[in-house]
Amino acid sequence: MFCPKCGKEIADGSKFCGFCGNSTSGNTAENFANQATQAFNNVEQKLGSAAQEIRNDINGTASPLLKDDRSLVVYILLGIITCGIYCYYFLYTMARDVNIVCEGDGKSTGGLVQFIVLSFITCGIYAWYWQYALGNRLWSNGARYGVVIAENGTTVLMWDIFGSLVCGIGPFIAMNILIKNTNLLCNCYNRQHGLRP
Repeated sequence: MFCPKCGKEIADGSKFCGFCGNSTSGNTAENFANQATQAFNNVEQKLGSAAQEIRNDINGTASPLLKDDRSLVVYILLGIITCGIYCYYFLYTMARDVNIVCEGDGKSTGGLVQFIVLSFITCGIYAWYWQYALGNRLWSNGARYGVVIAENGTTVLMWDIFGSLVCGIGPFIAMNILIKNTNLLCNCYNRQHGLRP
């Protein structure tokens, strides 16, 4: 039999895993508690790494490796847990990485302060424009890295505006498109610069 927590093979009939100490009795409450603890530990680790990344940016010791594993689920869950603060950090790192990946194309993606101030002044309209411009920038730089990006800024904007009428899921689909395309170009950048095998 195999341990339900760590997946290592253990002797049949064992009440505990000899590797991780997990109970194999099938107690669902205990298993749920273990999974919840593991989820909170993962969240704590992500928040800790986010804080460290900001400190590194401020000190000028940021890693040259760009983040290419962003996730919509993490964006939503950590946004809820941190009352939206993580969402701003997420947008900050996305804009920073896109500016690095697309450097030399004659454009610049606005940073977090610009995003917040102009979104506030325009009652959120600038946020749509920011996502539209980012979608177009990612789309136009796909050929630079030899990849085809199907969705451009218009697709993102249509999901933002009209997708909101479909049970409110449009903005999440728009953000997922931006995340997917940013991850793709960041991965290409990392490989091209020998930062990832």
